[in-house]
Amino acid sequence: FPRYVATPLAGLLNVKEKIRLKATPNAVLEKFYAATTKHPKQADVEMLSKKSGCTVRQVERWFRRRRNQDRPSLLKKFREASWRFTFYLLAFIAGMAVIVDKPWFYDLREVWKGYPIQSMLPSQYWYYMIELSFYWSLLFSIASDVKRKDFKEQIIHHVATIILISFSWFANYIRAGTLIMALHDSSDYLLESAKMFNYAGWRNTCNNIFIVFAAVFIVTRLVILPFWIMHCTVVYPLDLYPPFFGYYFFNFMMVVLQSLHIFWAYLIIRMAQKFITGKVVEDERSDREETDNSEEEEEAAKNGPLSNGHPVLNNNHRKTD
Repeated sequence: FPRYVATPLAGLLNVKEKIRLKATPNAVLEKFYAATTKHPKQADVEMLSKKSGCTVRQVERWFRRRRNQDRPSLLKKFREASWRFTFYLLAFIAGMAVIVDKPWFYDLREVWKGYPIQSMLPSQYWYYMIELSFYWSLLFSIASDVKRKDFKEQIIHHVATIILISFSWFANYIRAGTLIMALHDSSDYLLESAKMFNYAGWRNTCNNIFIVFAAVFIVTRLVILPFWIMHCTVVYPLDLYPPFFGYYFFNFMMVVLQSLHIFWAYLIIRMAQKFITGKVVEDERSDREETDNSEEEEEAAKNGPLSNGHPVLNNNHRKTD
């Protein structure tokens, strides 16, 4: 997919890589970078300055450029987002096709009708297998994917999702499982499409899609999931049979998942506030991109705008011959 679909699509959307200056080879600094830390403290910088024969500014610039070398490229981010967008969109369409004509889609009490003896359709089988396979792939590839601030939360989410899908399969909670999976896929493809347009530089399109995503996420994850779906899995089964281990375990994992949704909703709301106040919307889960212009930006704050390291003329005054 990255080679034959995502890369040509990136070319069509004119996704351009930023030019990154490479750090000059330095054995002393490289050894410290690899063995100790990528973010040295001021005392470490001064110590490295003496050992390497570089100035403090040169050491700081070297570490900044070296960190940028390890950051994922824009094309890598676009490939990842386009693959997830494609899967989530197709999974959402497939999920709706599987459940939209079922009585439990409209009446949640039907989820438990006849339980535990409930038949399974081939469409439900394949929906489960594809979703489970996808989340296993996410768990295996998370180390090589773009690393974000919520790395630990992502691992917890993938593990909890795999456990929920697997357990609901074994306990024959298949009707509830298909509802939960389709509900999650309803907003994920919007987020990935917003990322794609962001990487392509289509800011207005990205922001508009993000607002739609935020609304869908909050409605589905903070309203429908806890007050409809979780109510269905917590309250309705008690009318049919006494609670057993599986009942408590399944709903505990649902609470874990819901806690992660609340955490991500907080990040989404922060991003929405920036959009409303006119600030640039960026992924709150990502580390901010470092640049080699930090020194120039510091000088600009003191002396005004710079052009190639020199102050720009004040255009409010007429030039003299």
